[in-house]
Amino acid sequence: MQDYILSIVIFFPAVAAIFGFIINKNSMRAYGVAVGVIEFILSLDLWWIYNPNIAGFQLIEKIPVIASFGINYQVGMNGISLFIVIMASFFTMIGIASLTPTKNIKNMIITLLLLQMTMAGVFLALDAMLFYAFWEFSLVPMLYIIGAWGGPLRIYASVKFFLYTFTGSLIMLVGLLFMAYFYYQTTGVWSFSIPDWYNLVLPLNYQIWLFIAFFIGFAVKVPMFPFHTWLPYAHGQAPTIGSVILAAILLKMGTYAFILFSLPMFPDASKYFVYPIAILSLIMIIYTAMVAYAQKDLKQVVAYSSISHMGIIILGIFSLNIIGISGSVFLMIAHGIVSGALFLLVGVIYDRRHTKMMNEFGGLAHVMPRYATIFGIIMMASVGMPLTINFIGEFLSLLGFFKESHTLAIIAVFAIVVGAIYMLTSYKKVFFGNITNEANRHLPDINARELLALIPLVIIAIWLGVYPNPILRPITKSVTHIVEIMHDKEAQAGRLSLVSNPEKLALASQATREVR
Repeated sequence: MQDYILSIVIFFPAVAAIFGFIINKNSMRAYGVAVGVIEFILSLDLWWIYNPNIAGFQLIEKIPVIASFGINYQVGMNGISLFIVIMASFFTMIGIASLTPTKNIKNMIITLLLLQMTMAGVFLALDAMLFYAFWEFSLVPMLYIIGAWGGPLRIYASVKFFLYTFTGSLIMLVGLLFMAYFYYQTTGVWSFSIPDWYNLVLPLNYQIWLFIAFFIGFAVKVPMFPFHTWLPYAHGQAPTIGSVILAAILLKMGTYAFILFSLPMFPDASKYFVYPIAILSLIMIIYTAMVAYAQKDLKQVVAYSSISHMGIIILGIFSLNIIGISGSVFLMIAHGIVSGALFLLVGVIYDRRHTKMMNEFGGLAHVMPRYATIFGIIMMASVGMPLTINFIGEFLSLLGFFKESHTLAIIAVFAIVVGAIYMLTSYKKVFFGNITNEANRHLPDINARELLALIPLVIIAIWLGVYPNPILRPITKSVTHIVEIMHDKEAQAGRLSLVSNPEKLALASQATREVR
């Protein structure tokens, strides 16, 4: 079983979803929770099997699909993908368990299981075509979730989400096909294997154009400024579970892809674009924080804060050093835990009042003290209070980027302070003061089902803020491997810059063979 554990983790939810069609709708929630628990246990088993002393990919499975073009079913994991897969299965499990009664709940659970399959596939795929297939297929379940269970503008939000992400993906596909062609030109064989592509040494002009093609596809998914406008609509119209999965997992596809593709394949281009990307990231952090401060909808505040935090993750990635990249990966996990919890918390009061407008609330701490306490803890984690999970990721990300640019890193620190202001202001409006609406006076406090979903997130947010090593150590090991690949290829690519254009392809072929 261990030889095929990754395939089981990927496809078990899809098989369960197919069987879900024959399950009675009254038993569907119990069935979905059971499947979610099994999938989570399987993903935890990956952590048990994982060898922290191996920096590269482990548990690799490879089956030829189109051998003549080097397209294979190839999956594997490292310390970066391991914890994102665990987080994806965890949120699928608690998402299904916390579902409130809704129309067509059977279809909702089947859709969530299919979405779990695509998420695991993206983070475990080591063949570029397999990665692209999972990447694109992940659009379908999320489109259905927003379109079928979303708010009044759900169709507009769904179409905008699809057009942005699908267009970016098509541009990325061009880059994937060119990488395979370049590999064929330099080695004489076709391959879409991502580890094989790590051996390619490309001239800088090739790297720049390919970096741009991949950047557009990844930046839309993150989303980075100015490609971010689809996200507030998607969050605003999606049901609670849709927002939770979108913020916690789907946004991490873009940042993970930067580490999987852009850094090790295009190290010189990554270095070339550090400052333009850093400026875009700072705009993300500052602009979206200011927009969040102006929001009246609590869910939109969380949505814009999510974009702001993703900007810090991008800064950490493009610090191009071990500290910054490790911090950014840790912050991916932290942001997933915290933003997922915040959207669940917004869903709690929406289920009771069917509104997310902050002026409809006030003084909730008097009526729902347990809810206010949990919200306060998660909010403090969101603003990066020391001894909480976000603080570790933000500190390491900015410390890594401080080595690249003191000035931009300091600006980012002050921008985080703005984030603390809008979150604290929103909390004050909703929870403190007198009860401003009589409809809130008799609201029930958080119930056992909701506590079951939220308490583990609170524990994780504090535990990993106090003791991050269980996750940070394996992450750092894999990040060190990526950085070593970057440095090796930078040294080889330096030779290409000294020769004329007609000679570059031949020298790239020679350099590639030396790296291999």
